[in-house]
Amino acid sequence: MPDTNHDDLIHDWNRDRIVRERAIQFDDETLRDGLQSPSVNTPPIEDKIRCLHFMEALGIQSANVGLPGAGTRSRDDIAILVGEIAREKLHVAPNVACRTVVADIEPVVEITQKAGMPVEVSMFIGSSEIRRTIENWSLDGMLKTCEESLAFCARNQLPVMFVTEDTTRARPDTIRALYGAAVNGGARRICLCDTAGHVTPNGVHNLVSFVRREILAGQPDVRIDWHGHNDRGLGLINTLAAVEAGVDRVHGTILGIGERCGNAPLDQVLVNLKLLGVIPNVLRRLPEYCQFVSSACGVPIPMNYPVVGKDAFETATGVHAAAVVKALRRGDSWLANRVYSGVPADEFGLEQVITIGPMSGRSNVVYWLEKHGVRVTDVVVEQVLAAAKKSSRVLRDEEILDLVR
Repeated sequence: MPDTNHDDLIHDWNRDRIVRERAIQFDDETLRDGLQSPSVNTPPIEDKIRCLHFMEALGIQSANVGLPGAGTRSRDDIAILVGEIAREKLHVAPNVACRTVVADIEPVVEITQKAGMPVEVSMFIGSSEIRRTIENWSLDGMLKTCEESLAFCARNQLPVMFVTEDTTRARPDTIRALYGAAVNGGARRICLCDTAGHVTPNGVHNLVSFVRREILAGQPDVRIDWHGHNDRGLGLINTLAAVEAGVDRVHGTILGIGERCGNAPLDQVLVNLKLLGVIPNVLRRLPEYCQFVSSACGVPIPMNYPVVGKDAFETATGVHAAAVVKALRRGDSWLANRVYSGVPADEFGLEQVITIGPMSGRSNVVYWLEKHGVRVTDVVVEQVLAAAKKSSRVLRDEEILDLVR
């Protein structure tokens, strides 16, 4: 066993950045908002059910399982998914997205009664001035429809998360009025949305602080959710900022699938919060879940995608590979998984991969040959290395084996 003391090998400038009073929770939007992407395939119900079980294995607390107002197929799938959660006693709590229209919410009553378990109504309405102008909405009219929908949920004992679309571009007085009506009408959660991917991390902190100070003062039992999009490439960092600002639950989709540029990538959110020590979740099945969603939805994973991309833990560069190999030869997997990686592969059920290409050195070749059970000789090493130096890319396994033969 290696005797290396790891305690002081990495000076972590990230320490003490996120301090929370309550544990953060996650809402997986893959099966609803994720499927609104114009480039994804809607998976069959069997695949949706498998997604629920991946969520359970990863410790994800809730999932948006659909939009009842989208039609019969959507409602049927929602009923089956909620039934699966109830029957298998999963810890993933279901919610559904509904407009602030009673007709959208009515099917949830039947689904709840049939499954014998609560289904949270994620009730949404546009809130920004630009949206109100397009729709010709008056604030009084918006409040009226919200109050009617909230009253319907209260009569039917449906838990409510009240969602304001485009919160990050809405006026303070509009937000104050809508959330005030929601809380007065019985909503126990409010959701702040960066629907157009507009906000920056500083804006996230400003918005969350405003809501806590101006709207939820004296309302300690009302929880705050964050729902972010990725139009400016800030979906991940904004979600981490929301966690830092103290929201109670954050939303995201696997691989960041969703409309336009997608949603905050839930897989990357989980990885970062795990590495920051904010969550205890065991994430060894996260790559499997990502690969499953990729296949089920027809979404290729970019080769350089964090953690689950093909190249995430693969190196063909000589100096990098040499350091990894030295750690492996010492029998120290902790070192091998961190010496050239900010993400330890073994935390996520993966491993470092050494390949051979034009930037490789002798260490790459020797390690690859040993890994594949090939006897290492100077002639073989030099032959493979010479071929790699002449190549314009990393050599495939079969090409190296042909050289060896």
